[in-house]
Amino acid sequence: MWFDGLRERLRADDPPALCVAFSGGPDSTALLHALAQMSEARARGLRALHVDHGLHADSVAWAEHCATFCKTADIPLMMVRVEVGDARGEGIEAAARRARHAAFAEHLHDGEWLALAHHRDDQIETVLLKLLRGAGPEGLAGMRALRPFARGFLWRPLLETPREMLRKYLAKNELSCIDDPANADPRFARNALRREILPRISKHWPHADASILHAAWLCRMTADYIGNAAQAALKTLRREADTLDAAGWLALPDALRAPVLDAWLHARGLSAPPDESRTELRRQAACAANDGTPLIAWSGVEVRIWGGRLHATPPLAAPPEDWQAEWTGAPLALPRDCGTLMLEAAGTESARAADVRLDRAFVVCLRRGGERIKPAGEPHTRELRDLFQQARVPPWLRARCPLVFENHELVAVAGLWISEHGKTVFGACGANPCWVPPEWAE
Repeated sequence: MWFDGLRERLRADDPPALCVAFSGGPDSTALLHALAQMSEARARGLRALHVDHGLHADSVAWAEHCATFCKTADIPLMMVRVEVGDARGEGIEAAARRARHAAFAEHLHDGEWLALAHHRDDQIETVLLKLLRGAGPEGLAGMRALRPFARGFLWRPLLETPREMLRKYLAKNELSCIDDPANADPRFARNALRREILPRISKHWPHADASILHAAWLCRMTADYIGNAAQAALKTLRREADTLDAAGWLALPDALRAPVLDAWLHARGLSAPPDESRTELRRQAACAANDGTPLIAWSGVEVRIWGGRLHATPPLAAPPEDWQAEWTGAPLALPRDCGTLMLEAAGTESARAADVRLDRAFVVCLRRGGERIKPAGEPHTRELRDLFQQARVPPWLRARCPLVFENHELVAVAGLWISEHGKTVFGACGANPCWVPPEWAE
C-alpha cells in the first residue's frame, strides 16, 4: 500500500530531478529501493547522495555498503565526507545534522529535489520534541512535505507512512541495511522519546499518534495563515536599505510581531533571535532615544535601532583606527566590512571608471575624529560629524566611509562630499571618488 502511495506522490508532485539522501539505514534504504523500481523516478535522473560524518569507526564500511547497494541497483551515487567539528554547544546530533545539510546544499543540483525518508513516526517525534522545546505553530506543525532548499527542494514523500510498513518492505525484499548504534543511544533526545516516552504515552492513550498528527495539521494551517499575514505586514513595514519600521513593528499584534521579524531577517540571510534577544529587541525599540543606537546581538546577527528603524547586519569588525593607504585611482579594498573605494565616471550614476588613473597619489584613511571639509559650492567649512548627521548616515557606516586626503587636506568623503580643489583634480580625469559599501550595507 505504501509503495503505491509513493508512486502516486511521485506522479502528483512531479519533481523535475530526483536525488535521495541515502544513509544506508532502514528508512532511506526502503525509499531508495522503492523509487528505483519506478520508471517515473528513473526518468527524473534518480541518484543517491551519501554523507559520511566520520563519527563512527565503521563509517567507511557503511559508505562501502551504500556504494555496493547503489551499484547493484544501477543508481548513481555521490559520497561526501564531512567534518562535524565544533558542536557549538548544540550537541553532537545537531552538529552532525548541520554538517549533513551543508553537504546537501552544496551538492544539490539546480532545481533538483532531495528526497528524505522521514516517515509518520518521525513526524510524531518531531512534533513532541518541538513542544518540549517551547515551539510555536510553525514548529508544532512538524516537518513540511516539501520546502525550498538550496538550489532545489527538500521532499519528504513518506510522512504518512508508518515505520512498520517500511520494515515489512525491507523484510519482504530481503534488503540489508546499516544499523547505526547511535539510533539506540538514550543520550539523544529523539531516542529517549522513541524508546521510553512514546511507548508509555501509547499505553495510556492508544490513539495518541493520530491525535498528535491532527494537532500538527491544525498548527500547519495556523502557521501558514500567520506566515501569509506576516509577509503582507512586512511589505508595509519595509523601508529603504531594507530596514524595518520600528514603531510599525511594535504596533503589530503579538501573533505577528515575531513572524514579521523572522521573515525580515531570513530574507537577509540572517537567523531569527532566541527568545531573550527578541524580548530585549522589543524593549529597546520601545524606548530608544532619537540620538541613541542600541545594539542587540546574537549568533551571527546584529540588529541596531536608529532613526526609528531596525537595521540588521552580520557581526561587524571594528574599523582599524590607524589604517591608511595610497590611492591612484585603481579599485582599493578597504579594511574588513568597509567596502571598496574606486572611481566613477563623472556625470553617471553607475559607470565605474575602472581604467582611469590619477596623476598623483592620494592618501585614504578612515575617520579618526575632528575632520573638516568645505564642500564644493558651500560657503563654510563643516565638521564631518555635522555633515553625517545632517545627511542621516547611520553611525556604524560613518566610521567605514573612506576619506581622501591630499597634503593633509580632506578633499573628498567618497560618494558624499568633495571640495572645490578635489572637484578640480578629479574633474580633470572625468571621474569622482566612489565608495562601494560592503554587501551587507547595500
